[in-house]
Amino acid sequence: MRRTRQWLLGAGIFLGALGLLAIVLVRLIPSDEELRLRAMAELEAALGVPVRVGALHWQLLPSPRVTIENVVTTQTQPIEVKKLTAYPNTAALWQRRLKLDRAELQGAVLPQLSLRELGDKMPSETTQKTQEPAAPGQAQKSGKLTVDELPLAQFAFRDVTWISRTGVRIGFDGEADFDAGWRPRSARIRRPEITPPADLTLTRQGQEDRWDARVNLGGGTAHGELQLQPRDKGGLRLSGKFKPQGIEVDGAFRAINQTPIVAGKASGDTTVSASGDSVAELARSLHTTTSFTMGRSTLLRFDVDKAIRSLGKDHAGKTPLDAITGQLDTQNTAQGMVVSLSRLKTSSGALSASGKARIVNWKIDAEFSVDLVDGVIGIPLRLSGPLDKIQVSVPVSALAGAAAGTVVLPGIGTAIGARIGAAIGRILGAEPADGPRRLAPVEK
Repeated sequence: MRRTRQWLLGAGIFLGALGLLAIVLVRLIPSDEELRLRAMAELEAALGVPVRVGALHWQLLPSPRVTIENVVTTQTQPIEVKKLTAYPNTAALWQRRLKLDRAELQGAVLPQLSLRELGDKMPSETTQKTQEPAAPGQAQKSGKLTVDELPLAQFAFRDVTWISRTGVRIGFDGEADFDAGWRPRSARIRRPEITPPADLTLTRQGQEDRWDARVNLGGGTAHGELQLQPRDKGGLRLSGKFKPQGIEVDGAFRAINQTPIVAGKASGDTTVSASGDSVAELARSLHTTTSFTMGRSTLLRFDVDKAIRSLGKDHAGKTPLDAITGQLDTQNTAQGMVVSLSRLKTSSGALSASGKARIVNWKIDAEFSVDLVDGVIGIPLRLSGPLDKIQVSVPVSALAGAAAGTVVLPGIGTAIGARIGAAIGRILGAEPADGPRRLAPVEK
C-alpha cells in the first residue's frame, strides 16, 4: 500500500511538472498568428516588397515542423508560394542552432521580371544579415539562433512554374541534397509529363566544387561537367563543358514551351561560363557557346525557294535542308536572353546559304546570302521582326536586277538577275542611303 502511494505521488509530481512545462511553453512560444505577422515583416524586410502570408503553423510533436502557406508578393506579377514545409533538426535547436533536415515546396509561381525586382529597397544592414552566406565550415548568426554551417540538408519542390520575360510558362519538379556552404551534393531538375524526358542531374565529385552533369533533352543527351571556382577579385566563376549528341531540336524547343524553328538532330560541343558574387548573379551572367552540326533537317515556317522567286513577298511553308552547321551563343542580359547564330551554313538541293542571325525576345534580325551555285550566285536576304510574323527585305538594286533577269530566263534567271543587279548597283553606288527596302510582312 505504501509503495502504491509513493508511485501515485511520483506520477502526480511528473504530471504536474508536465502541466507546468506546457503552461510555460504556451507563454514563451508565440502563437501561429504572431509567427505569421513576424514572418510577413521579416520577408518584407528581406525582399524589399510588400508580402502577404496566408497562414503559418508550427508543431513540436511528433517532430518539429513549420508550415507556411499562401505567400504572395505585391507586384505586377506576384511571386506565389502555395505551401512550404520545413523540418528543423531537434538536436540543433537545443543547441540554439538553426538547421533544417528537409524543406518541401508544394506549388509556386516565379515570374522572372518580378524576381529581378526583389531586394531593390533593402536597407544595407538587412542586406548584410540576410544575404551574406556563411563560409564553409563556419556558422552564421541570425537573431538569438546561430545558422548552422549546413543550414539545409535536403530540398524538394513540386509544381513550380517559371514565367519568362515574354510570358512563357514552364513547370519544374526537382530535389537537391546539400553539403556545407550551400554546395549541392546532388541535384535533379526535370520537366514533368514531357516526352521524351527533359531533365538535368548533378553529382558532386568528392569534396571538390566540381559536378558531373547529365542532360536528357529532345531524345538525345548533353553530358558534361560543371566547375565552381573563386575569382581573384572575389565572387565566383562557373565554367563547364557539355557534349550534345542526337538532340531533336524541335523536341528541345517544345520541352521549354517554345515554337520550333527547325526540325532535325543536332550534335556538337558546348561551353558554359558565368561569374558573380551570388547564385543569382551567376544565373544573370550565364553564357553558352555551342558549335553544332545537323544532318537532314527542315526549316519550319519558311520556304526559301518561295521567298527567292517572289523576291520576299511570300515565304510561307517549309524548306528541306541537307545539312546545317554553325555556332549558337546564348547570353543572359538585363533585357532577357540574347541568342546569336554565326558562321551559319546550310544546303538544300541546288541551294546553299550562309549568314548570321540575332534573336532577342523572339524577334529576329538576320542577314543571309542564298547561293544557287555555291559561292558564285548569291541573293542577299534580310529577315526581321517577330518569329511568327517575319518581314523579308531585299536591296532595291537586287529588285531591279531581278526584273532584268526575268527577261533572260524565268525562274532561276530571276535569281541570277538579282545577284547581277545587286552587284552592279553596289558598283554604281545605286544602293539607297537608307538601306534595303522593306517589304510588307507576310502573315501566316
